[in-house]
Amino acid sequence: MAKHTLDPVGKSVSRVDMYDKVTGAARYADDLQFGPGLYYGRLVRSGYAHALIKRIDASKALQVPGVKAVVTGKDTPIRIGLYLKDRFIFAMDRVRYVGDAVAGVIATSEETAEEAAQLIEVEYEELPAVFDPEEAVQPDAPLIHPDLGDYEVVNFILPEPGTNISEHFKLRKGDPEAAWPKCAAIVEGTFRLPQIQHVPIEPHVAVALWEPSGQVTLWTSSQSPFAQRDLIAQSLGIPHGNLRVVSPYVGGGVGGKAGVSMEACAVVMARAVKGHPVKLRMTREEEFIGTTVRQSLVAHTRIGCDAEGNLLAMETRYYFGGGASNEYGVNIARAAGYSCTGPYYIPNVKGDSYCVYTNLPIGSAMRGFGMPEIHWGIEQIMDQLAEKMGIDPAEFRRRNCVKTGDTILTGMKMPQIDLVACIDKVTKAIDWGKEEKPSAAHKKRGKGIAIMWKAPAMPPNPGSSAIVRFNEDATVNVEIGAQELGQGAFTVAAQVAAQALGVPYEWVRISAPIDTKYSPYEWQTVASRITWSMGNAVKAAAEDARKQILDVVAEHWGEDVENLDIKDGQVISYQSEREQPLEKMVIYGLPSEDFEGWKGGPIIGHGKFMPTYVTNLDPETGQGTRAVVHYTVGAQAVDLEVDTETGEVEMLKIASAYDVGKAINPDLVMTQIEGGAVQGASSAFEALKFDEKGQPLNADLVDYRIMTTVDAPREIHGDIVETPLEDGPWGARGVGEHVMVQTAPAIANAIHDALGIRFNDLPLSAEKIFLALQEQQKD
Repeated sequence: MAKHTLDPVGKSVSRVDMYDKVTGAARYADDLQFGPGLYYGRLVRSGYAHALIKRIDASKALQVPGVKAVVTGKDTPIRIGLYLKDRFIFAMDRVRYVGDAVAGVIATSEETAEEAAQLIEVEYEELPAVFDPEEAVQPDAPLIHPDLGDYEVVNFILPEPGTNISEHFKLRKGDPEAAWPKCAAIVEGTFRLPQIQHVPIEPHVAVALWEPSGQVTLWTSSQSPFAQRDLIAQSLGIPHGNLRVVSPYVGGGVGGKAGVSMEACAVVMARAVKGHPVKLRMTREEEFIGTTVRQSLVAHTRIGCDAEGNLLAMETRYYFGGGASNEYGVNIARAAGYSCTGPYYIPNVKGDSYCVYTNLPIGSAMRGFGMPEIHWGIEQIMDQLAEKMGIDPAEFRRRNCVKTGDTILTGMKMPQIDLVACIDKVTKAIDWGKEEKPSAAHKKRGKGIAIMWKAPAMPPNPGSSAIVRFNEDATVNVEIGAQELGQGAFTVAAQVAAQALGVPYEWVRISAPIDTKYSPYEWQTVASRITWSMGNAVKAAAEDARKQILDVVAEHWGEDVENLDIKDGQVISYQSEREQPLEKMVIYGLPSEDFEGWKGGPIIGHGKFMPTYVTNLDPETGQGTRAVVHYTVGAQAVDLEVDTETGEVEMLKIASAYDVGKAINPDLVMTQIEGGAVQGASSAFEALKFDEKGQPLNADLVDYRIMTTVDAPREIHGDIVETPLEDGPWGARGVGEHVMVQTAPAIANAIHDALGIRFNDLPLSAEKIFLALQEQQKD
């Protein structure tokens, strides 16, 4: 057995001190908002990747002046999780990755809590660990969750107890074995992607207050206020009506602030000091290892086509490294399974998608939700098949991409889309087919293309709701539960309400912050579903309010409601040409003749939306009538240069085009395209690194590099395609995540065009490219 005492992030205190400490000004601001009774929390984290917890001794910590309480796993014996309840808020019997939270210290200052955290002694019995998802599925791999068979799980997730497999999605279509002999060309490969971090500028932070009355309030930076309320209430036995989650604007999310991570720790800590709010803030190091990351992936993929270049068969196995908990990640593997062909029509498919426990940080939602990972290999194979057949890569994609009405891999009919138009726009934007000269003799220039699809990955019945109510001056308050992450959700909600009501956009206000006590329900702000789902709910609420107004005026004027309309905040009659301003009447109503009574009253519109048509998929074949609500499709093309002396890549231009159904706000679509191009390009060069014991090697912004303005493409070009979606507001569909799905393979294809070298593993570091060039010169 090993005895190990560690600091809150498994690093030296001096390393923690390098991070921005709580200043007097910050503490003053906290006091203004939460009062002088505010306490601060710090977490004690495991320094082992896999170990049994033999003993926790907090006696020395509790003697530190200012320390109010210490909490451990014994205070949280109920598991928590979105799709699979597989983790405790604080580790109970064992730790499963370096950074697993084993205790929490509550004190009068963050410095005091941090000091006391160093004094907590944790005795461990180290266990064998496994870090690679393929190794983790082997029969002799150490079991990370021996009790997997006892975990509560939703009906569409299929764990395999007795193994490290938390989800196995099977896709079977046609007869691949019979199709392979008919293929004129076959390409297969193994592709690897590492874990990467979301790197929000604002780290995770939460303040929780557990009042003696039993009322609990959680203030947090969250994409999922209602899901957090639901999951934390279930785990801690709090009536849902007693738990209030308040979430202001989020300073960066992209999936990292979806579901529950450290927020539940803050609530447990607040329970230990009832009546005092407790603030828990992640340091940058903790943000890297103690929240969530994008899962790793090992993909074995084989695809073949006939002599005319038509795709015939595909076989693929995806092993997602889900980390220590797969409670959210299981649905990523499922989504990858039912979309495993990428945006292509392939008549014969065998796909197996696994989510696998490993002893690394927790894999969860990140922008793209499994699609960037699987497209990395698919889109490179498509280029190789095109090369073998002597077909232009763009033309090969036009020929084989999914089209409206196709019966796709799950048996579902493809809703209306126009992916060919997206391909045409990006190839035109970068002068596809035109050979360009590099800027210097030691540089080589290349162009690459990749296409994508993505469906909102979610349960079959996620709901949205909205309330529209008027003020006396006819300004409008729109109440929603969707969160503003910087993507423009509030702007879209205001636009939808204004258009449906017939009032100027400037009259509309969005009620914020999101507050589960007062805001109407929204499942989560994830899956690029908000413009579509929330938009439908807001439109319905506005139309409800509009109908109430028109009914009142029709009765007041004695006219047919069909002849009335609302334009620029006034009710107008196409028959009598009368006008009635909304001002005052939307609150006070309208008087009867000679003021003998009144009609109407305060106008409040209610709306909701929930898809009702998504069906189950057969667990053995993945076949079903309607696997998903819809897909968004798009294309990207890249023009770049590679410095052959250093291996550095400079992106000269990225062109992107997406079929958004209807662009509610074209400027916001373009900002998504621009931001996605940068983040997608950055993801091609990022990687979380660990040593052989699972210790993080680059959990800070010094050693983990993300793309900056210096590295960004010189030019980012965007195009919008509009093929209306059958059930979107005015035909709109989401485009938030899609904009970075295919960027990495587009870059890889362009590098191959420049150098003639293929890279199957990310990241595309300058060192890796330089060494490959050296090997190429030897040959």
